[in-house]
Amino acid sequence: MSPAANALLAVLLVSAISLIGVVTVSRDPAVLRRRLPLLVSLAAGVLVGGAMLHLLPEAIEALGPGIEVWLLFLGGFLGFFVLERYLWFHHHGRHFPASDPDADPHPTGHGLGEDCAEPHPVVIMNLVGDGAHNLIDGMAIGAAFMVNPAAGIATTIAIALHEIPQELGDFGVLVHGGLSVRRALLFNVLSGLVAVLGVTIALLVGQRVDGFSAALLPITAGSFLYIAAADLIPEIHRHRDRSRAAAQALFLFLGVGLTLILRLQVH
Repeated sequence: MSPAANALLAVLLVSAISLIGVVTVSRDPAVLRRRLPLLVSLAAGVLVGGAMLHLLPEAIEALGPGIEVWLLFLGGFLGFFVLERYLWFHHHGRHFPASDPDADPHPTGHGLGEDCAEPHPVVIMNLVGDGAHNLIDGMAIGAAFMVNPAAGIATTIAIALHEIPQELGDFGVLVHGGLSVRRALLFNVLSGLVAVLGVTIALLVGQRVDGFSAALLPITAGSFLYIAAADLIPEIHRHRDRSRAAAQALFLFLGVGLTLILRLQVH
């Protein structure tokens, strides 16, 4: 398959995985939420490994070892800080806590049947922020596949794993803000499909602008490390139970190991 076809398939797969997680938690919240701490740890490991073992090496190979790569990397890291600080008011899993498997996913009682007459403004803010995030994810996947299939696969796995806790948080915010479960699921699907627009932009521009796809790789690496360091790893540190902490550490290293195996298989 061509890089464009692989990228489009990967984006659709990521959207499907996210939807499966949201549908599962909407039917039986306690089951999936008990597994979220391990999923968050695995996602953190894959994000770190994908950035350090795939995206940055591919960017250096394509752009050279000069300062340009590192400036783009810093741009991705700091850019996500700005976006999260001023646009994304929700964080990964923070509105759908992984640490409390028995908590009520609908704390206000809203959204369980009909929509509220006037949904909370946070619903709009959430949809805008999530749409922008999915657009960037789509562009990252498209750019990675344009440069190297292995980088594309690693990027897809990393995005898919961190999308599940993120989408659970988005779903919780939408229901909490006054939408019914059915309508919240619909908006989550529509928001996820924005990633298709992102991958289309990356593919079209990447074919016409030399170096565009390669330049997106260190930016994506910076964003991956920011998400892992600012959102996921602090969530891991919230758990003080030693047995759970050991399992989470194991899954974090497992995530890094998966990206290392993929790297060794290709090279």
